[in-house]
Amino acid sequence: MMDALSCIMSRRSIREFEPHSLSPDDVDAILRAAMAAPSAGNQQPWRFVVLNERAVLDAAAETTPYGKMLRTAPFALVVAADTRELKHAGMWQQDCSAAVENALLAVNALGLGAVWLGYWPKLERVTPLKELLGMPEGVEPLAVLAIGHPAEEKPPAQRYDPSFVHLNRW
Repeated sequence: MMDALSCIMSRRSIREFEPHSLSPDDVDAILRAAMAAPSAGNQQPWRFVVLNERAVLDAAAETTPYGKMLRTAPFALVVAADTRELKHAGMWQQDCSAAVENALLAVNALGLGAVWLGYWPKLERVTPLKELLGMPEGVEPLAVLAIGHPAEEKPPAQRYDPSFVHLNRW
């Protein structure tokens, strides 16, 4: 297992996958990592839909113009929020985004690959995905992660830019 900083710095968006399925242990580790995310008021609004049937993955690919990698991914994780009884209603996007990042880091640490497909607040993506998955009113999908064994390699991204940092004042 890699150390935390190596995991963070080497994580990349992977869009091409080998056809091998994920082990139940890997799926469990990804879900546990996602649910270890911080949450406003400890609400933990995240809910997850595991996609591992080819027909469902292919149909999910049709819900976004950027979903073609779902056609080759053996697994996807829908990260959604149950917004029906939240005390801090405006925070669920942050909570679920933290869960997404934790899941992406777990994927990388396991030697797998993934890409984050954004859904919320694009209703033209959200609505068909909710219909496909039978999500009830008040459960809102934030993202879909296409996950699998990578069929491509990418070097670590060099994104650090000190000009983006301000000290004490803008």
